[in-house]
Amino acid sequence: MKPSHIDEPLETFAANFLDTDVFEREVIGAYQNGTAERDLPADIGVAVSWVPAASGRLRDFSSIARDIPELDAAKCVGCMECVTECPDTAIIAKVVPEAEYRALLGTQGGGDSFVARQFVRTTKYFDVPTRKGKEGGMFLLVTDPSKCKGCGECVTACGKHDALKMITKTEHNVVDYHQAIDVYRRLPDTPADYIQDKVLADMMLKESTHLYVGGGASCMGCGEATAIRMMLAATSFAHGERSIGIVAATGCNTVFGSTYPYNPYAVPWTNSLFENAPAVAMGIRGHWNAQGRQANRLWVIGGDGAMLDIGFQSLSRMLMSGMDIKVLVLDTQVYSNTGGQSSTSTFTGQDSKMSAYGRLQHGKSERRKELSTIAMMHPDVFVAQTTPAHINHFYRAIMAANEYPGPAIVTVYTPCQPEHGIADDASVRQSKLAVDSRAFPLLVYDPRMGASIAERLSLQGNPARKNDWYVTPKGEVIDFTAFARTEGRFAKHFDADGGASPELLKAQEDRLGNWHQLQELAGLRTATPASR
Repeated sequence: MKPSHIDEPLETFAANFLDTDVFEREVIGAYQNGTAERDLPADIGVAVSWVPAASGRLRDFSSIARDIPELDAAKCVGCMECVTECPDTAIIAKVVPEAEYRALLGTQGGGDSFVARQFVRTTKYFDVPTRKGKEGGMFLLVTDPSKCKGCGECVTACGKHDALKMITKTEHNVVDYHQAIDVYRRLPDTPADYIQDKVLADMMLKESTHLYVGGGASCMGCGEATAIRMMLAATSFAHGERSIGIVAATGCNTVFGSTYPYNPYAVPWTNSLFENAPAVAMGIRGHWNAQGRQANRLWVIGGDGAMLDIGFQSLSRMLMSGMDIKVLVLDTQVYSNTGGQSSTSTFTGQDSKMSAYGRLQHGKSERRKELSTIAMMHPDVFVAQTTPAHINHFYRAIMAANEYPGPAIVTVYTPCQPEHGIADDASVRQSKLAVDSRAFPLLVYDPRMGASIAERLSLQGNPARKNDWYVTPKGEVIDFTAFARTEGRFAKHFDADGGASPELLKAQEDRLGNWHQLQELAGLRTATPASR
């Protein structure tokens, strides 16, 4: 049966295409029941690569993952770290005033129901408001089984509190989870009184910040998806959900973000070629400015290949333009989208395609290119280097970039599970270790802070900022070799006794040299003739 819109003129089709009910019935329905390939002809929407906003909400992963997180409410403190770090907007939360919570329990079978067990009385949202003479709020944490891929990243993020664990899905508990998410959807948004501006993780309590709705085709535990979610949340929280546009360079983000007919974005975005996304953004920024839309936030998203390699000239030109454009660099240290080839962001010694560990060459021999340092040398550009695991640092970097009246670039460490050789639940853990080991130092360079580089550059957030390496309270030295031991991409550099190869020690020397240079630029280290 031919879909009803196939012979319609473009204007009529466009109106119907933006009707979620029509799209869900005629397109999504065909993909979900398996008839799309056989019954759906190419139509105007496919021809122009046009996908409705947030159609990813309609995608169902319930039958994909074997496991799902289970909440132990007695241990939950409402820190929001699990919500923040989830790559798929699958574990979400809101605060419900006590009176509304009591009324809800009456409709859910009382306090012993599954839904009731997803509510937590926390100091943060209940006791503190009560002491101030306000109504206490109950923290509701639920997992959407249609979006959860079972990566377990939320469990890792909750490590300090141990309030989450992965359990096996069953026919019965999936029904419970669907019921809980249905209750969540029907409840009003979190009242503003419970969202503390100074507690940045609270931003995702506001549903309007969920501009990455899930349903994307990213790998389990994808570090890129978390970074994109957090950027959109911080931008919408400060500037509004209808003030954002995205230009995406070809890469993993455009593949998992536009697997027709599912679009995880609730904001307008366009996918440009690998090498020219910043140039496209310059055109959009100029057009918006001509329309009087200077307040709108425009973000360019691209991987290290798009921004450090083939698209670097376009990026540099954009930074030199002085235009109010922001750039989010998703740094996986490889061309993840095309099979893990090495890029100029790849670490020395890293085993990757085109720089494989073999008999004659032991991984990549070149040094890593430092985009943040290069960007700092462009006049009047805001630069930050951060990770999603450092929640406050990440959010502050995004908010400062948005406020900066000119070009800004935020380079983000984004673990890639298959290419880094790490577990699906490891993004948070490995991101923190990358910072601790000087593999990927945190930094913020703000031209507004002074005339000198030392005044502008801050290394706050890094452990032991004045030392070479961070040493744990137990005396363990966290150097680059310690980081490399935990990832498959460096596995061949260790012998049977755990000794590191000469190539890996060279990589460690490179990471320490980069750290020394940053210390010197930030005024934390006096240069010696040998270090210059």
